[in-house]
Amino acid sequence: MTEDSLAIDHLATRDGYDRWATIYDDEENPLVAMEEPLVAELLGDVRGIAVADLGCGTGRHTVRLAADGAVVTALDFSEAMLDRARSKPGAVGVTFHVHDLAHPLPIADSSFDRIVCGLVVDHVADLQGFFAEMRRVCKPGGWAVVSTMHPAMMLRGVQARFTDPDTGRETRPTSFRHQLSDYMLAAFRAGFHIDHLSEHAVTDSLAARVPRAQKYLAWPLLFLMRLSKPAA
Repeated sequence: MTEDSLAIDHLATRDGYDRWATIYDDEENPLVAMEEPLVAELLGDVRGIAVADLGCGTGRHTVRLAADGAVVTALDFSEAMLDRARSKPGAVGVTFHVHDLAHPLPIADSSFDRIVCGLVVDHVADLQGFFAEMRRVCKPGGWAVVSTMHPAMMLRGVQARFTDPDTGRETRPTSFRHQLSDYMLAAFRAGFHIDHLSEHAVTDSLAARVPRAQKYLAWPLLFLMRLSKPAA
C-alpha cells in the first residue's frame, strides 16, 4: 500500500456524519446490530408515552419507537442524517429538531417519559453538562437509556469510522476518549440513579451474522446504561 492509501481523514463530528449519512443504513455494522435489540429491551413498553431520541442520526431508533406507539421527538445536528430519518416510512408523526447536543436542549423541563441516546456520547466533550440536560428533560419516574462504543475498542485504534464512498478513504468523525468511569460519574453527578450497567463482547453468533465483527471476537464492543430520575 502507498502512504496515501493508509491515510485517515479526521473530520469534525457534524461534517463526518453528514458524509456518512448516504451509506450509514447500508453498512453491516456489528455495533449497531448488537446495540439495537438491547436498547429496545431496556426502554421497555413505549406505547402512548413521550420519548426523546437524542442524536437520532438516520432514525434507526426513532422509526421503531414511533411504530411501537411512542410520541417521538428526535434531535440531531447533521442535516444529512435528519434528511434520511425524515424520509423513512413511519417518520411522518415524529417531531424533528436540528440541534447540537453540545448546547442546552430546546425542550421544557420534565417533558419525556423515556430518553434514548444511542451511540452518541463518545462524540460529546462535556458529559456532565449533557447528562444534566438529559435529566432535566426527563420526567420524574422516567429513565434514559444510553449506549456507546466500549472504550476498550480505542485500545485497538477503533472508533466511529467509515469508508467515504466519494474518496475511498477511512474517515473518522471526532470522538473523545472517555472511560467507563467518566460516563458513570457524569450520570451520578447529574442526579440520575444508575439502574443498569452492562458491557457486551462480540460473540460467535454476532460474528456469524455480521462478518465484520469476527476480528473483534471476545472484545468488549458495547457499553450500556439505564439511568432513572427519581419520582418526585
